[in-house]
Amino acid sequence: MTQQFADAEFLELVVKALVEVPEDVKVNRTVDEMGVLITLQVNQKDMGTVVGRSGNTAKAIRTLLRVVGMKNNARVNLKILEPEGSTRMGQMTEAANIDDAMAALKEV
Repeated sequence: MTQQFADAEFLELVVKALVEVPEDVKVNRTVDEMGVLITLQVNQKDMGTVVGRSGNTAKAIRTLLRVVGMKNNARVNLKILEPEGSTRMGQMTEAANIDDAMAALKEV
């Protein structure tokens, strides 16, 4: 790993070891005045694995990235991008509609 991009290479290595479709893992690294921003894209079916229950896996990955960043005197942040065709937002809307319907039934 090169010293400059150790964080992005580390993230790619860890995530590829976790997911079922490692060829779909894409890591993009940008630097601005706020520090380093690493964006991660994975296959839609691997999203749950990367995020983990209650976001614990994502939190652990972020913690590890911060440690790598500290070693290189950089502030590192991770953004996990929503995969194309994801139904998570649709499920949230659907759940809200169900809640509205249940509330309406209780009023009757």
